[in-house]
Amino acid sequence: MNWNTFIRQIHRWLSIAFTLAVIVNVVAMVQEQQALWVGLLALFPLILLLLTGLYLFALPHAAKWRSARGISG
Repeated sequence: MNWNTFIRQIHRWLSIAFTLAVIVNVVAMVQEQQALWVGLLALFPLILLLLTGLYLFALPHAAKWRSARGISG
């Protein structure tokens, strides 16, 4: 498994974790038992989703840049 495939797989699993955290947050808000940790629960996967998403977004641009410079890799 190469690095790009690994990052893509992590990004998919993080999206599932983020979705579950948002659902837990909504359920806690409906029950009016929201604690601070429930509100912060979705932030950790969201930050990681941002980082992996930016990496995946930059991949095609980096490939074009490499091919324009004639660097193989």
